Amino acid sequence: MSRIRIALTTGDDDGVGFEVTAKALHKLGPLKDIQFIMWRNDNASTKYLKLIDQKFKRIVVDTIEEALKIEGPYLVDICSDLTPAHWVDLTAKACMKNQLQGMATGPLSKTLIKDAGFKDLGHTDILKRISKTKTVHMGFAGSEFNVVLATGHLPVSQITKHISFSTVAEALLSADTLRKSLPPSKRAKPIGVLGLNPHSGEQGMIGSEELMVFPNLQSFAAEKGIPYVGPLVPDAAFFKENWKKYSVYLCLYHDQGLIPFKMIHGQDSGVHISLGIPFVRTSVDHGTAKDIFGKNKANPNSMIDAIKWAVNLARQRA
Repeated sequence: MSRIRIALTTGDDDGVGFEVTAKALHKLGPLKDIQFIMWRNDNASTKYLKLIDQKFKRIVVDTIEEALKIEGPYLVDICSDLTPAHWVDLTAKACMKNQLQGMATGPLSKTLIKDAGFKDLGHTDILKRISKTKTVHMGFAGSEFNVVLATGHLPVSQITKHISFSTVAEALLSADTLRKSLPPSKRAKPIGVLGLNPHSGEQGMIGSEELMVFPNLQSFAAEKGIPYVGPLVPDAAFFKENWKKYSVYLCLYHDQGLIPFKMIHGQDSGVHISLGIPFVRTSVDHGTAKDIFGKNKANPNSMIDAIKWAVNLARQRA
């Protein structure tokens, strides 16, 4: 039996999730001590199944229960009539039972989750519900730099209401988890924590949030042994000459971190990592791209990164 099992959910039926998963598996090939369990629907392209078959011995089953019974050097292919939202739900439950050691997810639309009957707004909410985790932070690992978000999908008008010492301190712990998973040379760098206001508030002249957060954050980080620098001035933090100074950028709201991350890494590279849940979950850093579905144009690099990260993180925990 393979020591580590990683599930791959391929997302919306009319999106690029299955295409990028097949291309990623073909690129990576079989990995030592790893068994992949892949979810897809019965309309999945035969062309991409043949692409997988060039590298893997594939066994087709109908359910995750059947998949978990299969041992040996096989890629287990769950051809399911459930919705892709249910694939994520069932996979997360299997991870909680340690039947799986991690999951890498393809793009899943919020509309599909709603249509499946779930109240969750996205992958993260499904994972929080199943793991009973109060706070999950979004981390993004890229070739040039890494980002963790202190807050998630908030309206701009609500951001300041959610910025507090406790919010940033909790996010700093998640950023430190990501830092510790990096290669030694990168791991040795401090976490760069951005300020919220222009010029990081100018000592309270342009907003008071930094004064409420950072004096306490300094003592908290020292107590926890977390190397950090901050508050960084937001409009200068992502200059290219700064990328190698920090292991992770901790950004206080969604667009503060993801605009620079996606500008540099594009939507076809980089990986989303869920921080704070008790199992490994990675994801592509792009959407369903339904406009290019079936056109063989989807770039698999982000899924390749997501699978690599899921495997490496699972190995670290093994």
